[in-house]
Amino acid sequence: MKSFIIIICSLYGQFCLAQAKPIIKSKTMTEKATVETATFGTGCFWCTEAVFQQLEGVVKVTSGYSGGTVESPTYKQVCTGTTGHAECLKIEYDPSKITFDELLEVFWQVHDPTTLNRQGNDIGTQYRSVVFYHDAIQKSKVQKYATALNSSGAFANPIVTKLEPFVKFYPAENYHQNYFNLNGNESYCQFVIKPKVEKFEKVFKNKLKKH
Repeated sequence: MKSFIIIICSLYGQFCLAQAKPIIKSKTMTEKATVETATFGTGCFWCTEAVFQQLEGVVKVTSGYSGGTVESPTYKQVCTGTTGHAECLKIEYDPSKITFDELLEVFWQVHDPTTLNRQGNDIGTQYRSVVFYHDAIQKSKVQKYATALNSSGAFANPIVTKLEPFVKFYPAENYHQNYFNLNGNESYCQFVIKPKVEKFEKVFKNKLKKH
């Protein structure tokens, strides 16, 4: 595990140097806007929502669905795997405090991007590893980062993360929001989510919000 962290952190540093350019705002944003959006699918949104919430510079994390054909899908519908939607996170962040590159660094480490339509015991296209890119810059960065990781041998198997254009995001039902923080004592949270969060806190302790 330690060697993997060294590889991905080294790649991240090289990647950021190669990508060092002024931050370009989305055309739909005003000059005064300070919040940008990343949309990631990392399997069950309960498992990684709490991770991204802790990052300094992340303003808001919303669990929801994207990438499918059904309008305003319910959790029950998405769970059938027939809607085309993936469980995902809408991450609103301040680019002056945290960059898209840094969010990608976390993305690669908090789930397994080498398992197709599966994260642990969660199986189906709704649990696919995916980045819904909001512009050409995000798309390019994901492609280059994935290529660099595959070339480095950071993972034992090839990355199968999907790269899909962002179209629409549907927030999940209220009981899915802020799930770990509100239901931390439940068995699923204790045995599945908590270990993931604790591991994240150790690896990214220098990126956490100051409480």
